[in-house]
Amino acid sequence: MPMPHRTQLQVIKRHLVGKEGTERIRVLRSALDELPDYRNGPYADIRKWLNEQIEATRMRTKVTHRDSIAVRREGAAQVALVGAPNAGKSSLLQALSSIQIRTGDYAFTTTRPVPALTRIGGVLVQLVEIPGLIEGAHEDRGGGRALLGVLRNADAIVFCHAANEPPAALEVVRREVAAAGIEKPAILVRTKADERGERFDVLADEDDDSVHVSVLDDASLDRLRQAIWRLTGLIRVFPERDTRPDDEPFALPCGATVADLADRVHHDLGARATGARVRGPSARFDGQQVGRGHVLRDGDVVEILIR
Repeated sequence: MPMPHRTQLQVIKRHLVGKEGTERIRVLRSALDELPDYRNGPYADIRKWLNEQIEATRMRTKVTHRDSIAVRREGAAQVALVGAPNAGKSSLLQALSSIQIRTGDYAFTTTRPVPALTRIGGVLVQLVEIPGLIEGAHEDRGGGRALLGVLRNADAIVFCHAANEPPAALEVVRREVAAAGIEKPAILVRTKADERGERFDVLADEDDDSVHVSVLDDASLDRLRQAIWRLTGLIRVFPERDTRPDDEPFALPCGATVADLADRVHHDLGARATGARVRGPSARFDGQQVGRGHVLRDGDVVEILIR
């Protein structure tokens, strides 16, 4: 009588821990040979999963032989989602954007960086899911060198860790990023928060340095979007035309001035601008008239004045 399918899957996953490349493929094929040859039912599902794992491992092995993976930048900033395998990164990326990607409750569902755009307060920000990092990634284990190269080019990092998992896997990822000499603005996101069965407002108060998120909870996703926006270090400024602010703001670096905004709108406008009327956080009162050097803040509405 064959081993119960749930037990057999658990045994296979234990044998795969720490295995990569040809060794992982050898273990997967050995497990395939030991499976009952059923065409339907749970054993057939395990067989399908094993075949998918073999193909995914082959793809990762090819990545190992490349020094870099190019991810074309889009949007106002590029933010990398980083974590251990099965940390909920794919589900989070799908919830924050319109992209449709394969997700699963097993490790290494994603084998290459996946970029997607999300709109935050009217500004497009590019999120890039980095495939799960494992111990030794900075020494190129699991194609880690190429993956860390993508991370090195990002503007900021979102470390992802399942809220119901022990912290060891997160610490491995942080050590690998540090060992690669990568220092970026970063936040910690605790994914799958709904699986803890606790209220989200309580979770949010437990740790000021992390954001607790469930893809099933829109409010938590909105909190994450705002945290990601703060991480970019950018500000959103709305030019005013015909007494109405534009629907889409300009994304500018923190410390940008009226002159910077005018030049971003158009170089000729930048040369002709004498100042602006400002409504919003940087103004002492609505409609305050300011000079070219006035420093803007996130959420300002600006009517540029020209000579």
